[in-house]
Amino acid sequence: MRVLVVEDEERFAAGLRDGLEAEGFAVDVALDGVDGLWMARENTYDAIVLDIMLPRLNGYRICRELRGAGDWTPILMLTAKEGEWDEIEGLDTGADDYLTKPVSYAVLLARLRALLRRDAHQRPAVLTAGDLRLDPATRTVTRAGRDIEVTARELAVLEFLLRRAGEAVSKRTILDHVWGDDFEGDPNIVEVYVRRLRNKVDRPFGRRSLVTVRGHGYRLVPDDSGDG
Repeated sequence: MRVLVVEDEERFAAGLRDGLEAEGFAVDVALDGVDGLWMARENTYDAIVLDIMLPRLNGYRICRELRGAGDWTPILMLTAKEGEWDEIEGLDTGADDYLTKPVSYAVLLARLRALLRRDAHQRPAVLTAGDLRLDPATRTVTRAGRDIEVTARELAVLEFLLRRAGEAVSKRTILDHVWGDDFEGDPNIVEVYVRRLRNKVDRPFGRRSLVTVRGHGYRLVPDDSGDG
């Protein structure tokens, strides 16, 4: 899942980025409000972690601008300000949740995952394709009732493909959402992770769910059909 962090405290932003990336998220960081609003408008994110007290443009304004433009990306507001009226203003401008600093990283992560699950129609609690199941909350993968061990990055790739099951997804799209725009390594890393996933979720079960779409990328199908 791809997350935008808009936070002007560089050490806090870097720590949050590192923690979320260790959990398999792709994370972009903006250090002021104007850059944050621009990035939110120019890219597609699954969630936004938004500080309120920002240089150049505060979090309330960013949230109001996005909601006014019809962008309903889940927003988790973070602030050092205390008091119920600040929380009320944040929620009234369109934020989905609100945390006051200092905040437990474990609590923040749990709240963020709750936001990603909130729309049950778009974000089902458990993702399935045939007998392949991924539970984002517990970060577990099973097939035919058997547990499958995956790394955080493997889980992120599989979750992204499961959320777009049946769609042909380009390698570039996978790279942007799982590794982030600032990834400077070999783009063939996507192929490496798809191969690893096939060795874990397909071949041991005699399946071919992860299908290669020649010249484009990959598609995840619910059974063993396809020509990948």
